[in-house]
Amino acid sequence: MIHMGYDSNLVIGSACIAVITCYWGISFEQRIFKQPNLKRQRILLCLCGSIFGFAIWSMHYVGMLAGHLPAGYSFDPGLTIYSFIIAAAASTFAIWLTTRETLPLARLVLGALLMGLGISGMHYVGMMGLQLPNQEIHYDPLIVIFSVLIAISGSGLSFWLAFKYKKAIYYKRLIRFSIACMIAFSIIGMHYTGMAAASFYSLDDMTHTLPQGQEGHGILLFAIIFVTSLILVAAFAVAVLELRLEERNLQLLRVNKELENLALQDNLTKLPNRLFLGDYTESLFSAYTSDCKIAFIYIDLDRFKSVNDAFGHHVGDELLVKLAQRLHVLLEYQQQLIRIGGDEFLLILEQSSQAQAEYVADRVLQQIQESFRILGKEINISASMGIAFYPDHGHNLQDLLISADAAMLRSKEQGRNTYSIFNYSIDHRQSNRSQSKLINDLYKAVEEQQFVLFYQPKFTAEYRICGVEALIRWKHPNLGLLAPGMFIDGAEQTGLIIKMGYWALEQACMQIQAWTEKRYDFFPIAVNLSAVQFEHKHLIQTLEQLIQKYQLKANSLIIEITESTAMHHIETSIQTFKKLRSLGIRLAIDDFGTGHSSFLYLKDLPVDELKIDREFIRNLSEGSKEEIILESIIQLAIRLGLIVTAEGVETEQQSIILKRLGCQQLQGYLLGMPLPVDRLEENYCYRD
Repeated sequence: MIHMGYDSNLVIGSACIAVITCYWGISFEQRIFKQPNLKRQRILLCLCGSIFGFAIWSMHYVGMLAGHLPAGYSFDPGLTIYSFIIAAAASTFAIWLTTRETLPLARLVLGALLMGLGISGMHYVGMMGLQLPNQEIHYDPLIVIFSVLIAISGSGLSFWLAFKYKKAIYYKRLIRFSIACMIAFSIIGMHYTGMAAASFYSLDDMTHTLPQGQEGHGILLFAIIFVTSLILVAAFAVAVLELRLEERNLQLLRVNKELENLALQDNLTKLPNRLFLGDYTESLFSAYTSDCKIAFIYIDLDRFKSVNDAFGHHVGDELLVKLAQRLHVLLEYQQQLIRIGGDEFLLILEQSSQAQAEYVADRVLQQIQESFRILGKEINISASMGIAFYPDHGHNLQDLLISADAAMLRSKEQGRNTYSIFNYSIDHRQSNRSQSKLINDLYKAVEEQQFVLFYQPKFTAEYRICGVEALIRWKHPNLGLLAPGMFIDGAEQTGLIIKMGYWALEQACMQIQAWTEKRYDFFPIAVNLSAVQFEHKHLIQTLEQLIQKYQLKANSLIIEITESTAMHHIETSIQTFKKLRSLGIRLAIDDFGTGHSSFLYLKDLPVDELKIDREFIRNLSEGSKEEIILESIIQLAIRLGLIVTAEGVETEQQSIILKRLGCQQLQGYLLGMPLPVDRLEENYCYRD
């Protein structure tokens, strides 16, 4: 048996050749990710595979030259060329597998197998081409298997790193060099481990017995490569596990996205639903410019109930599906069709003139008038439509829906199968009718408690949350989520505001208890009381019961009273305020500056907080009259020992001016919008 040593200079040289060539290959591989042209992509793929094949091939033969082979050796030209073809072909297929848009675990493992077997195949075919006079080569099977595992693991880890950092912005060259070193080491590790598995025997040696050990056979080099290769295999195993976790996370994200889409989608027609409408219009209004208006076309099918009665609900449902499909074809860029309930649809044109809206309405009517063929029956139907424009006919979704609904009702009065554009003078009666309908619905809403509390956070001058304000919303079964401006006046006219106010107070107290148990620091919660509620004879008694029932801590609840309410009967207000303070409830004057109060009265009111009305904030700018007025109010209120809160802060400039003037608390869309409990907790989860 002949023991083989190595020339250290050539060993280092073989490693350098592998690293440099692999770096070129990695550079070309990264370009494959970015190449949109299919033909060029294939050319780059073949070039990249050839470079990696050459890296494997050249490293092998320089490594062979580094070894002290027996005298008189030579290489078979055919097998030498064939070994290069094996390396290049395996590299090309492996790179093709791993340079797709995604890299599933199965594809990564397959790519690693191809590349690893290509490296191993090239090595052992090359060794078959090694011709030694009067010599035989024997291999240790375990070390051979281990050499193949090194090639596969190193290749897999290199491909995974290349895919993971393919979109890296910083340290691109360092990342490429690291990956090149990784794959080069896989080639080097496989080669020298494979060489360690080989034993050279003279044919004159008659024992032909393979030794158990190979002292002096590059033991130190083999030990270093062996330990490092174990690390390589372990790293590849970790990479596979991480990739598996990434796949699971992507699956969860896809499922969550599908669930989210289902929540925003109408089950029958697959159109966006009312829940989608709220978020969609909110983003539309926030991005609105005065260049064009936003048209809202309210579509209501005429006598749809008669279709259900005559043919059955299954036919009616199919009619709605076919209608949605027919209208969806008409949609162009920046147009959205939404089913808002029953036989009612809403078509939104994001950038529209009146002429455009009328043109679209005409096309919709033509499509609806064409007969529908359902289950062998020919069904004819028409629609009445109303058109309203943002911001001309409303500044929020609810106002626009009421305006469009009023215009639609006028279309029905005109004989149906037509459209009308909302007109304040003509449709005022219809608006009143809609308001009357809302008031009528309000009785049922109070009975069924169709309300929910949203919470808008308040912030200190350092932008830390320092409490929330409870704001009531009405979950109307047909009109969706309604803001207080849509129903509070009606509630006060009917006296329903009393029950609504006590409901809101109890909900806020329940929320205080829940947040106390969760240790969420959203205190204090502010609740607005109307004038009728504030003067109600059972207010103090009810609050005492709520405090005892929910074990509220002092100063965890704030009652907000408007300035005009507080000044209505000043003496009575002072007495009520004192009773509330004795219960541990803090008090705030809301909408300050809109009434006719004076600081002379204000000094006598036992209040804790002064909330400046948003009208003072709306046009606030440097050197404006609003700034001068606010400076006086804020400084005087602070001297009276009051906390000053500014409402309606919507721009960074307003915030900067208010902080400079000494305002302690800020509230507005710039910092935080009104949110339901779950989203508030998700966005502002501070624990004490």
